[in-house]
This record gives sequence, C-alpha cells and structure tokens, in this order.
Amino acid sequence: MDGALGMYVLLALTTAPPLVPNAALIASAGLLAQSGELDLWLVLAVVAGGALAGDVLVYGLGRLAGPRVRAWLQRRPARRSALEWMAGRLARHGVPFVVGMRFLPSGRLVGGLTAAVVGFPFRRFLLGSALAEAVWASYSVGLGYWGGAAFEGAWVGLLVGTALSLLVAGVAQLVSVRAGAKTGRAPLASAPPEQAPPEQAPQESAPQESAPFEGAS
Repeated sequence: MDGALGMYVLLALTTAPPLVPNAALIASAGLLAQSGELDLWLVLAVVAGGALAGDVLVYGLGRLAGPRVRAWLQRRPARRSALEWMAGRLARHGVPFVVGMRFLPSGRLVGGLTAAVVGFPFRRFLLGSALAEAVWASYSVGLGYWGGAAFEGAWVGLLVGTALSLLVAGVAQLVSVRAGAKTGRAPLASAPPEQAPPEQAPQESAPQESAPFEGAS
C-alpha cells in the first residue's frame, strides 16, 4: 500500500510541471494497473488532475506577469506577430484551440501563458484544459495498460507503452511543423526567428491595446 501511495504521489509530482518527460512512468503506472497493483481509475484521476493543476499554475503565472510578458513580446515584430496570431486563433476557435495546443510540443507552457497574456477567460481555459488532459491521460495510461495486456511480460509492455508515447509526440511535432509551413509561420510551440528592425524607419508610439478578451467572463 505504501508503494502504491508513493507511485501516485510520484505521478502527480512529475505530471504537474510542464516539460517534464515522464512517459515511461505513466506507461509503468498503466502496466501496474493492468496487473492489479494500482487502481486504473485512480491512476487516470491522478495523471489528469496533476496535469490540470499544472496548467492552472501556468495560467496563473501568466496572469501575474502578463504586462511584463506582453511588453517583452511587443518589442520585436516577430514576437508581436506570434502573439497576435495566437490571440486571433483563441478569439476565433476558443476552447478547441486550447485543447489542440495541449498536444503540440511545449503546448502546455506556450498555450497557458498565451491564454493568460491575451486575457482569455479562465473558465473557458479551464474547460479546454480539462478536456485535453482527460484525453491525454486516457491514451497515455492506456498505452501501458493495453501494452501489458497484449504482451505477457512487464518489460515488453513498458517498452511498447513508452515507444507509442514517443510516437504520438513525434506525430504531434510533425503536424506542428507542417501547419507552420502552410501558414508561413513557425510552429506554435516555438517562437519565430527574430528580425532586426528597419534602420531608418521612424518609431511611432503604438497605442496601448487592451487584450482581446478583457472583460469577458
């Protein structure tokens, strides 16, 4: 029981922060659930809940540092263009865009910070994040669970679950690159290259624009 509790705690701690590679650990949890050593539904709840808590934390940090982040992004045309593009997609697609961002490389971090900086309503962000994490946790844990069921042997099931997790991440990266190529922009998970400002162009003070979602509930 103590070992199981420790596994649940480890899952929560490694799933909450973005950019922490724990695919093998999640696949192992699914494998242990298949063998009866862990509860499958509790594993799913811990993985999805931990990821959702991390998304909320990223959004909160973006809210706190919003003015500073916005000022930094608007210093360069490339940064300002990326921010405006993401803000436009959030305004047009809303919750589905939040869900889609989750499955791109670095999407949890980039999506959460962008939603906070442009003033995307927290309740809508929370809904999209909850849907995305539920789907992500289901297939991530399921890879280990069904891998262990299909192959007799813990190590084989673990390797299959880990390999499939990496394959899903690779496909998401390919989709991101292709989408960026079609739109003429860098993938959402990476910032476009910065360009030097024109030397003799007069600098005009741009009027302060409010975030496109300010005042929305």
